[in-house]
Amino acid sequence: MPALPLRTALLGSLATLALSPALSQAQTDPHVDVVASFSILADMVENVGGEYVSVTTLVGPDSDAHVFSPSPTHARTLSEADLVVFNGLQFEGWMERLVESSGYSGPHVVTTDGLDTLAYAGHDHDHAHGHDETHDSHGHEEHDHDDHAHAHGDRDPHAWQNLSLAQGYVTNIRDGLIEADPDNAETYRDNAERYLEELKETDRAIREQLSEIAENASVVTGHDSFGYFSQAYGIRFLSPAGLSTEVEPSAADMARLIDVIREQSVQALFHENMTNPNTLEQIAEETGLPIAGTLYADALASEGEASTYLGMMRHNTRVLHDALGDSARGHDHDHDHDHSEHAH
Repeated sequence: MPALPLRTALLGSLATLALSPALSQAQTDPHVDVVASFSILADMVENVGGEYVSVTTLVGPDSDAHVFSPSPTHARTLSEADLVVFNGLQFEGWMERLVESSGYSGPHVVTTDGLDTLAYAGHDHDHAHGHDETHDSHGHEEHDHDDHAHAHGDRDPHAWQNLSLAQGYVTNIRDGLIEADPDNAETYRDNAERYLEELKETDRAIREQLSEIAENASVVTGHDSFGYFSQAYGIRFLSPAGLSTEVEPSAADMARLIDVIREQSVQALFHENMTNPNTLEQIAEETGLPIAGTLYADALASEGEASTYLGMMRHNTRVLHDALGDSARGHDHDHDHDHSEHAH
Protein backbone atom coordinates (compact mmCIF):
# COMPACT_ATOMS: atom_id res chain seq x y z
CA MET A 1 0.00 0.00 0.00
CA PRO A 2 1.53 3.33 -0.99
CA ALA A 3 2.34 5.73 1.82
CA LEU A 4 -0.04 8.64 2.29
CA PRO A 5 1.33 12.09 1.60
CA LEU A 6 2.56 13.68 4.83
CA ARG A 7 -0.04 16.46 4.75
CA THR A 8 -2.90 13.97 4.34
CA ALA A 9 -1.61 11.85 7.24
CA LEU A 10 -1.34 14.85 9.53
CA LEU A 11 -4.83 16.05 8.70
CA GLY A 12 -6.20 12.57 9.37
CA SER A 13 -4.44 12.44 12.73
CA LEU A 14 -5.73 15.86 13.67
CA ALA A 15 -9.25 14.85 12.74
CA THR A 16 -8.94 11.76 14.97
CA LEU A 17 -7.74 13.91 17.84
CA ALA A 18 -10.57 16.38 17.37
CA LEU A 19 -13.12 13.58 17.50
CA SER A 20 -11.62 11.91 20.57
CA PRO A 21 -13.80 12.69 23.63
CA ALA A 22 -10.86 11.98 25.93
CA LEU A 23 -8.96 14.91 24.47
CA SER A 24 -11.81 17.36 24.09
CA GLN A 25 -11.62 19.94 26.90
CA ALA A 26 -15.34 20.53 26.84
CA GLN A 27 -16.03 16.84 27.30
CA THR A 28 -13.20 15.90 29.66
CA ASP A 29 -13.26 18.64 32.29
CA PRO A 30 -15.00 16.75 35.11
CA HIS A 31 -14.97 19.55 37.67
CA VAL A 32 -18.13 20.66 39.38
CA ASP A 33 -17.50 24.24 40.48
CA VAL A 34 -18.52 24.38 44.14
CA VAL A 35 -18.54 27.51 46.30
CA ALA A 36 -18.27 26.75 50.04
CA SER A 37 -18.92 29.48 52.56
CA PHE A 38 -15.98 28.70 54.89
CA SER A 39 -12.94 26.46 55.20
CA ILE A 40 -14.41 23.60 57.25
CA LEU A 41 -17.18 23.01 54.70
CA ALA A 42 -14.70 23.31 51.83
CA ASP A 43 -12.65 20.45 53.27
CA MET A 44 -15.76 18.28 53.63
CA VAL A 45 -16.75 18.99 50.02
CA GLU A 46 -13.27 18.05 48.79
CA ASN A 47 -13.41 14.76 50.69
CA VAL A 48 -16.76 13.81 49.19
CA GLY A 49 -16.21 15.29 45.72
CA GLY A 50 -12.65 14.11 45.20
CA GLU A 51 -11.29 14.65 41.70
CA TYR A 52 -14.65 15.74 40.32
CA VAL A 53 -14.95 19.01 42.25
CA SER A 54 -13.18 22.34 42.17
CA VAL A 55 -13.89 24.20 45.43
CA THR A 56 -13.76 27.95 46.01
CA THR A 57 -13.82 28.98 49.68
CA LEU A 58 -15.32 32.38 50.49
CA VAL A 59 -13.90 32.61 54.04
CA GLY A 60 -10.52 30.91 54.10
CA PRO A 61 -8.41 29.31 56.85
CA ASP A 62 -7.70 31.37 59.99
CA SER A 63 -10.42 33.83 58.92
CA ASP A 64 -13.61 34.82 60.71
CA ALA A 65 -16.90 34.09 58.92
CA HIS A 66 -18.79 36.17 61.52
CA VAL A 67 -17.27 39.44 60.29
CA PHE A 68 -16.82 38.55 56.60
CA SER A 69 -18.00 41.17 54.12
CA PRO A 70 -18.60 39.85 50.56
CA SER A 71 -17.41 41.87 47.57
CA PRO A 72 -18.70 42.07 43.99
CA THR A 73 -15.98 39.55 43.09
CA HIS A 74 -17.53 37.04 45.49
CA ALA A 75 -20.95 37.62 43.91
CA ARG A 76 -19.46 36.95 40.47
CA THR A 77 -17.82 33.74 41.75
CA LEU A 78 -21.16 32.58 43.11
CA SER A 79 -22.94 33.37 39.84
CA GLU A 80 -20.60 30.98 37.99
CA ALA A 81 -20.94 28.09 40.46
CA ASP A 82 -22.58 24.71 39.85
CA LEU A 83 -23.30 24.19 43.56
CA VAL A 84 -23.26 26.42 46.65
CA VAL A 85 -22.64 24.94 50.13
CA PHE A 86 -23.17 26.81 53.39
CA ASN A 87 -23.89 26.06 57.05
CA GLY A 88 -27.18 27.85 57.67
CA LEU A 89 -28.69 28.71 61.07
CA GLN A 90 -27.58 32.30 60.39
CA PHE A 91 -23.90 31.39 60.83
CA GLU A 92 -23.25 33.23 57.57
CA GLY A 93 -25.53 36.22 58.12
CA TRP A 94 -24.34 37.65 54.81
CA MET A 95 -25.10 34.58 52.68
CA GLU A 96 -28.69 35.35 51.74
CA ARG A 97 -27.76 38.83 50.49
CA LEU A 98 -24.80 37.42 48.55
CA VAL A 99 -26.90 34.76 46.79
CA GLU A 100 -29.50 37.38 45.88
CA SER A 101 -26.97 39.87 44.53
CA SER A 102 -25.19 37.15 42.51
CA GLY A 103 -28.32 35.97 40.76
CA TYR A 104 -27.36 32.36 41.50
CA SER A 105 -30.34 30.01 41.10
CA GLY A 106 -28.69 26.58 40.99
CA PRO A 107 -28.69 23.82 43.60
CA HIS A 108 -27.47 24.59 47.10
CA VAL A 109 -26.71 22.64 50.25
CA VAL A 110 -27.55 23.91 53.74
CA THR A 111 -25.37 21.48 55.69
CA THR A 112 -27.37 21.70 58.94
CA ASP A 113 -30.69 20.76 57.27
CA GLY A 114 -32.37 17.90 59.11
CA LEU A 115 -30.00 17.93 62.09
CA ASP A 116 -31.02 17.92 65.75
CA THR A 117 -29.50 21.31 66.57
CA LEU A 118 -29.17 22.99 69.94
CA ALA A 119 -31.42 25.83 71.02
CA TYR A 120 -29.59 28.93 72.17
CA ALA A 121 -31.28 31.18 74.69
CA GLY A 122 -28.60 33.83 74.91
CA HIS A 123 -25.22 34.21 76.53
CA ASP A 124 -25.19 33.29 80.23
CA HIS A 125 -22.09 32.53 82.30
CA ASP A 126 -24.14 30.58 84.83
CA HIS A 127 -24.61 27.70 82.37
CA ALA A 128 -22.24 25.56 80.40
CA HIS A 129 -21.45 27.28 77.11
CA GLY A 130 -24.36 29.68 77.56
CA HIS A 131 -27.13 27.11 77.28
CA ASP A 132 -29.79 25.83 79.69
CA GLU A 133 -29.58 22.06 79.40
CA THR A 134 -32.50 19.65 79.21
CA HIS A 135 -32.96 16.47 77.20
CA ASP A 136 -35.40 15.71 74.44
CA SER A 137 -37.47 12.57 74.02
CA HIS A 138 -34.65 10.94 72.03
CA GLY A 139 -32.16 11.36 74.85
CA HIS A 140 -30.27 14.08 73.01
CA GLU A 141 -29.19 17.07 75.03
CA GLU A 142 -31.54 19.93 74.28
CA HIS A 143 -31.76 23.44 75.67
CA ASP A 144 -34.55 25.59 77.02
CA HIS A 145 -35.42 28.47 74.77
CA ASP A 146 -36.61 31.94 75.71
CA ASP A 147 -37.34 35.01 73.62
CA HIS A 148 -33.90 36.54 74.13
CA ALA A 149 -32.89 37.62 70.63
CA HIS A 150 -29.34 37.74 69.39
CA ALA A 151 -27.42 37.97 66.15
CA HIS A 152 -27.58 34.25 65.31
CA GLY A 153 -31.26 33.53 65.92
CA ASP A 154 -32.44 30.85 68.35
CA ARG A 155 -30.22 27.91 67.27
CA ASP A 156 -26.52 27.36 67.83
CA PRO A 157 -24.99 27.10 64.33
CA HIS A 158 -21.68 25.40 65.29
CA ALA A 159 -22.97 21.83 64.80
CA TRP A 160 -19.78 20.58 63.11
CA GLN A 161 -18.15 20.54 66.58
CA ASN A 162 -19.98 17.24 67.25
CA LEU A 163 -18.69 14.53 64.92
CA SER A 164 -21.99 12.64 65.10
CA LEU A 165 -23.79 15.66 63.66
CA ALA A 166 -20.97 16.23 61.15
CA GLN A 167 -22.05 12.95 59.56
CA GLY A 168 -25.27 14.75 58.60
CA TYR A 169 -23.18 17.50 56.99
CA VAL A 170 -21.45 14.86 54.84
CA THR A 171 -24.66 13.18 53.69
CA ASN A 172 -26.18 16.57 52.81
CA ILE A 173 -23.06 17.46 50.79
CA ARG A 174 -23.14 14.06 49.08
CA ASP A 175 -26.76 14.55 48.04
CA GLY A 176 -26.05 18.08 46.78
CA LEU A 177 -23.15 16.87 44.63
CA ILE A 178 -25.32 14.09 43.19
CA GLU A 179 -27.99 16.66 42.31
CA ALA A 180 -25.41 18.90 40.61
CA ASP A 181 -23.57 16.04 38.87
CA PRO A 182 -25.68 12.85 38.68
CA ASP A 183 -23.23 11.21 36.22
CA ASN A 184 -20.72 10.73 39.05
CA ALA A 185 -23.21 9.78 41.76
CA GLU A 186 -21.57 6.44 42.48
CA THR A 187 -18.20 8.08 43.16
CA TYR A 188 -19.78 10.62 45.53
CA ARG A 189 -21.54 7.81 47.42
CA ASP A 190 -18.32 5.80 47.72
CA ASN A 191 -16.27 8.81 48.85
CA ALA A 192 -18.94 9.81 51.37
CA GLU A 193 -19.09 6.29 52.81
CA ARG A 194 -15.30 6.21 53.27
CA TYR A 195 -15.30 9.68 54.85
CA LEU A 196 -18.21 8.82 57.16
CA GLU A 197 -16.23 5.86 58.49
CA GLU A 198 -13.32 8.21 59.24
CA LEU A 199 -15.68 10.53 61.12
CA LYS A 200 -17.08 7.65 63.18
CA GLU A 201 -13.61 6.36 64.01
CA THR A 202 -12.41 9.84 65.04
CA ASP A 203 -15.55 10.33 67.15
CA ARG A 204 -14.85 7.09 69.03
CA ALA A 205 -11.21 8.05 69.56
CA ILE A 206 -12.13 11.49 70.94
CA ARG A 207 -14.67 10.03 73.38
CA GLU A 208 -12.08 7.55 74.62
CA GLN A 209 -9.34 10.18 74.92
CA LEU A 210 -11.49 12.65 76.86
CA SER A 211 -13.50 10.22 78.99
CA GLU A 212 -11.01 10.26 81.87
CA ILE A 213 -10.80 14.05 82.15
CA ALA A 214 -14.19 15.38 80.96
CA GLU A 215 -15.97 15.07 84.31
CA ASN A 216 -15.97 18.45 86.09
CA ALA A 217 -13.56 19.85 83.48
CA SER A 218 -14.19 23.54 82.69
CA VAL A 219 -12.28 25.80 80.27
CA VAL A 220 -12.65 29.26 78.74
CA THR A 221 -12.49 30.07 75.01
CA GLY A 222 -12.76 33.28 73.01
CA HIS A 223 -16.41 32.98 71.96
CA ASP A 224 -19.33 30.63 72.52
CA SER A 225 -18.58 28.12 69.77
CA PHE A 226 -18.07 24.79 71.57
CA GLY A 227 -21.61 24.00 72.73
CA TYR A 228 -21.81 20.93 70.49
CA PHE A 229 -18.36 19.74 71.56
CA SER A 230 -19.54 20.04 75.16
CA GLN A 231 -22.74 18.16 74.33
CA ALA A 232 -20.82 15.31 72.70
CA TYR A 233 -17.66 15.00 74.78
CA GLY A 234 -18.50 16.38 78.23
CA ILE A 235 -16.09 19.27 78.75
CA ARG A 236 -17.69 22.50 79.97
CA PHE A 237 -16.88 25.63 77.96
CA LEU A 238 -17.31 29.23 79.14
CA SER A 239 -16.62 32.36 77.11
CA PRO A 240 -16.63 36.14 77.50
CA ALA A 241 -18.73 36.54 74.32
CA GLY A 242 -21.75 34.93 72.70
CA LEU A 243 -22.13 32.90 69.49
CA SER A 244 -20.61 35.60 67.31
CA THR A 245 -17.24 37.35 67.47
CA GLU A 246 -18.80 40.58 66.17
CA VAL A 247 -19.64 42.01 69.60
CA GLU A 248 -16.90 42.64 72.14
CA PRO A 249 -17.78 41.56 75.71
CA SER A 250 -18.72 44.38 78.07
CA ALA A 251 -16.88 45.15 81.29
CA ALA A 252 -19.82 43.62 83.18
CA ASP A 253 -19.57 40.42 81.09
CA MET A 254 -15.88 40.19 81.86
CA ALA A 255 -16.41 40.75 85.60
CA ARG A 256 -19.12 38.07 85.77
CA LEU A 257 -16.98 35.57 83.86
CA ILE A 258 -13.98 36.19 86.13
CA ASP A 259 -16.23 35.56 89.16
CA VAL A 260 -17.45 32.31 87.60
CA ILE A 261 -13.88 31.21 86.81
CA ARG A 262 -12.90 31.70 90.44
CA GLU A 263 -16.03 30.06 91.85
CA GLN A 264 -16.05 27.01 89.58
CA SER A 265 -12.37 26.05 89.43
CA VAL A 266 -11.91 26.58 85.71
CA GLN A 267 -8.67 24.84 84.77
CA ALA A 268 -7.42 26.59 81.62
CA LEU A 269 -7.91 29.30 79.00
CA PHE A 270 -7.63 28.71 75.25
CA HIS A 271 -7.09 31.07 72.35
CA GLU A 272 -9.13 30.54 69.17
CA ASN A 273 -7.30 30.89 65.89
CA MET A 274 -9.72 33.48 64.47
CA THR A 275 -10.58 35.62 67.51
CA ASN A 276 -8.84 38.60 69.09
CA PRO A 277 -6.47 37.33 71.82
CA ASN A 278 -6.59 40.53 73.90
CA THR A 279 -9.72 39.62 75.88
CA LEU A 280 -8.37 36.22 76.87
CA GLU A 281 -5.02 37.69 77.84
CA GLN A 282 -6.86 40.14 80.11
CA ILE A 283 -8.69 37.23 81.76
CA ALA A 284 -5.40 35.37 82.22
CA GLU A 285 -3.90 38.42 83.90
CA GLU A 286 -6.91 38.82 86.21
CA THR A 287 -7.20 35.17 87.22
CA GLY A 288 -3.64 33.84 87.03
CA LEU A 289 -4.84 30.97 84.82
CA PRO A 290 -2.55 29.84 82.00
CA ILE A 291 -3.42 30.18 78.33
CA ALA A 292 -2.96 26.52 77.52
CA GLY A 293 -2.96 26.62 73.72
CA THR A 294 -5.02 27.36 70.62
CA LEU A 295 -8.29 25.70 69.67
CA TYR A 296 -9.86 25.81 66.21
CA ALA A 297 -13.58 26.58 66.26
CA ASP A 298 -14.92 28.23 63.09
CA ALA A 299 -11.93 28.03 60.73
CA LEU A 300 -9.21 25.57 59.80
CA ALA A 301 -5.52 26.36 60.18
CA SER A 302 -3.59 27.59 57.16
CA GLU A 303 -1.16 24.69 57.56
CA GLY A 304 -0.36 21.75 59.81
CA GLU A 305 -2.60 19.16 61.46
CA ALA A 306 -5.58 21.49 61.92
CA SER A 307 -5.69 22.37 58.20
CA THR A 308 -8.30 19.61 57.67
CA TYR A 309 -11.58 19.15 59.52
CA LEU A 310 -10.67 15.80 61.09
CA GLY A 311 -7.17 17.08 61.85
CA MET A 312 -8.73 20.11 63.56
CA MET A 313 -10.91 17.88 65.77
CA ARG A 314 -7.93 15.68 66.68
CA HIS A 315 -5.80 18.77 67.43
CA ASN A 316 -8.45 20.28 69.72
CA THR A 317 -8.84 16.99 71.57
CA ARG A 318 -5.12 16.57 72.13
CA VAL A 319 -4.65 20.17 73.33
CA LEU A 320 -7.59 19.84 75.75
CA HIS A 321 -6.43 16.45 76.97
CA ASP A 322 -2.88 17.63 77.60
CA ALA A 323 -3.93 20.81 79.40
CA LEU A 324 -6.67 19.26 81.52
CA GLY A 325 -4.66 16.13 82.25
CA ASP A 326 -1.81 18.30 83.53
CA SER A 327 -4.32 20.33 85.57
CA ALA A 328 -5.86 17.20 87.08
CA ARG A 329 -2.43 15.85 87.96
CA GLY A 330 -1.60 19.19 89.56
CA HIS A 331 -4.77 19.06 91.67
CA ASP A 332 -4.01 15.49 92.71
CA HIS A 333 -0.51 16.53 93.73
CA ASP A 334 -1.88 19.46 95.77
CA HIS A 335 -4.46 17.15 97.36
CA ASP A 336 -1.78 14.60 98.32
CA HIS A 337 0.41 17.41 99.68
CA ASP A 338 -2.45 18.68 101.87
CA HIS A 339 -3.03 15.19 103.28
CA SER A 340 0.69 14.82 103.92
CA GLU A 341 0.82 18.10 105.84
CA HIS A 342 -2.32 17.15 107.77
CA ALA A 343 -0.73 13.83 108.77
CA HIS A 344 2.25 15.66 110.23
